[in-house]
Amino acid sequence: SNLPLRAGSRGYNANGIRSYKSPSENDIRGHWDMLRTYLNSLDSVLEELKPIAERVARDNTVIVMTCNFGQSELLMNFVCAAESRGFDLGNVLVFSTDKETKELAEGLGLATYYDERNFEHIPTKEAGRYGDRAFVAMMYAKVVCVQLINMLGYDLLFQDVDVVWYQNPLPWFKADIQKKELEGKNGGNGGVVGNAGHPWDMYFQDDGAHTVRYAPYSANSGFYYVRSNERTRYLFASLLYHGDLIRTTDSHQQTLIALLNEHASLFGLRVKILNRDTPEFPGGWHYHKKNKQFMKSILTGEVTPYIFHMSWTTNKNNKLKFFQQMGEWRVKDTCV
Repeated sequence: SNLPLRAGSRGYNANGIRSYKSPSENDIRGHWDMLRTYLNSLDSVLEELKPIAERVARDNTVIVMTCNFGQSELLMNFVCAAESRGFDLGNVLVFSTDKETKELAEGLGLATYYDERNFEHIPTKEAGRYGDRAFVAMMYAKVVCVQLINMLGYDLLFQDVDVVWYQNPLPWFKADIQKKELEGKNGGNGGVVGNAGHPWDMYFQDDGAHTVRYAPYSANSGFYYVRSNERTRYLFASLLYHGDLIRTTDSHQQTLIALLNEHASLFGLRVKILNRDTPEFPGGWHYHKKNKQFMKSILTGEVTPYIFHMSWTTNKNNKLKFFQQMGEWRVKDTCV
């Protein structure tokens, strides 16, 4: 091309489409309204939530989920699949966004928290597709539930409801952290960040979409582990403040990745993306894009991952069908 060089943001794709656009005034003001409610109710919310988190936490760790009634079948499937393999879900805390889901989750034996002040605007129906109104509204709940538990000082595993466990994933994260700490005590690797003696602050499942929009991390916002410290607390406070960008991009994930990049650079946040080419934490990318032999190896038992996350899938109905194809749709009357 003979065109002169010109300055451009890192959010431009090769086809000239800009992945990041500044929030509109409507998105900014809409976010301010939600943030005002959050701040005005924060002290009361923390007072209500603190004893629940204390009761649920084990080894200072809480498994955090959020769900509305439209997605509750997927929550039921997670519970039924876990119980079929004998897993204890006593440290799971479900942030219900409506009363119906609160009652259902408690009926499944799960601990719940419902905050009508902050969640009353969230639709009860499931998202019809990625980025629609119900989807974006649930993104706000995904921000708030993690930020509150992190603020209370707990390590946490956040996961979407479209996940099934083959093994309890918490021991994997704990073991990796302990390994890094032990290496540090034994001399380590000269203090290189992320290596010996320096455990990661956050671990993310690889989304699989290695595009400009999700650069540089391609972190999946539906399955990740967080250690509670000053770096992660400020990250999630910042994510809460960026709700207008979430509304503009229709993506909690895109906004979170942008902040991961910034906070790693400015504050030394240590972020680990779990390799998508290893078998421990597969998801929708593996189901739809990777060599089908890998999925067959899960079905035959040749490979036993820790979890499977049905991401990259249009809506709840498709997720249900694909779980059925995998033999992982476990919702039965005897379970629920």
